[in-house]
Amino acid sequence: MKTDRKTSFDNAKRVIVKVGSNVLTEDSGLDLNVVRSISRQICRLIDRGLEVILVTSGAMAAGIRKIGLTKRPDEIPKRQAVSAVGQASLIMEYENAFERYGNKVAQILLTSDDLNNRKRYLNARNTLYTLLSWQVVPIINENDTVAIESIKFGDNDNLAAMIALLMDADILIILSDIDGLYAKDPRTHPDAELIPMVTTFKKSLEKVAGDIPGSLGTGGMLSKIKAAKKVTSAGVPMVIANGNVPDILEKLFDGGSYGTFFVPQAERLPSRKCWIGYSLKPEGVIVIDQGAATAVLKRGKSLLSSGIVGVEGDFGIGAPVEFKTVESDILGTGLVNYSSVDIRKIMGLQSRQIQERLGEKPYDEVIHRDNLVITTELGGIHEC
Repeated sequence: MKTDRKTSFDNAKRVIVKVGSNVLTEDSGLDLNVVRSISRQICRLIDRGLEVILVTSGAMAAGIRKIGLTKRPDEIPKRQAVSAVGQASLIMEYENAFERYGNKVAQILLTSDDLNNRKRYLNARNTLYTLLSWQVVPIINENDTVAIESIKFGDNDNLAAMIALLMDADILIILSDIDGLYAKDPRTHPDAELIPMVTTFKKSLEKVAGDIPGSLGTGGMLSKIKAAKKVTSAGVPMVIANGNVPDILEKLFDGGSYGTFFVPQAERLPSRKCWIGYSLKPEGVIVIDQGAATAVLKRGKSLLSSGIVGVEGDFGIGAPVEFKTVESDILGTGLVNYSSVDIRKIMGLQSRQIQERLGEKPYDEVIHRDNLVITTELGGIHEC
């Protein structure tokens, strides 16, 4: 049985709130009224007994205005420098705002490489758990000053989703400058209707969302849909709501039907599988036949060499690797027991034939089901 909106908010104890650049900024820089309003609302949620982690954009936007630039720089070093300037202002304003209500904050800057490494992933989680136990509000942003394209989260919607999974959150709230997901772009279609609830992720949904970034942010509605797919497939509900609505966070927890609610899968995904499926960056791809796809998706089986028909990329033992159908539908991610070189040698063979081909057989499975995560709608996580 899937969880509804009311149950999700009534039962929530640990909350991730993400605020976008277009909510936090105005022409002259950071909109201090919004920063103070969000901070006040979070403090009130804490007074209700909730644990809240804030994922915030705004550093680059604040830096652009503070330096006097007219637009976001294209060059990475300049983006990094702008973010460094803006991050100082951003965290200072949050600290001042939270202090008004007797709450302390901590600044956490991460790159995707931090969450890709299991040890650093666990270190980050332990730090966040400690801060929450001290009743300190973690304020998280991507570490733009050191991140390069290969290790960027891509946008703070994705970062917020990964933090929700990292911390076993009960709900993710993304505050944007739009009321939620619409059937059409409301900026160009005045008759566009708000979609109040999403229960399935059809391909048409991404077409509806489009990839229309704001003037200051890096993620549009499409990035929010991708974030929703991640968290809901792991059993975490998500809401997109308008951060400019007065007291929006409190209204949501008071039962208000604002924004778009994304219904989660009934079964929560274990933390380790969240890490495998959504934090690790795949180093290659394994192509599997229909029989193997059915065994993995429908019967919960491990991935065997007999069902493999192709290998893409070069990777070693233990690497995270995506697996897909011959039609190129990505089904999931897993940690491989064999290198790409050896998988090419044994693909199509029965497990009993592996030793004859390789001279040894350390494992029957190429990917054991305990190290395998289904991330596709085709796997029953969401109906198509």
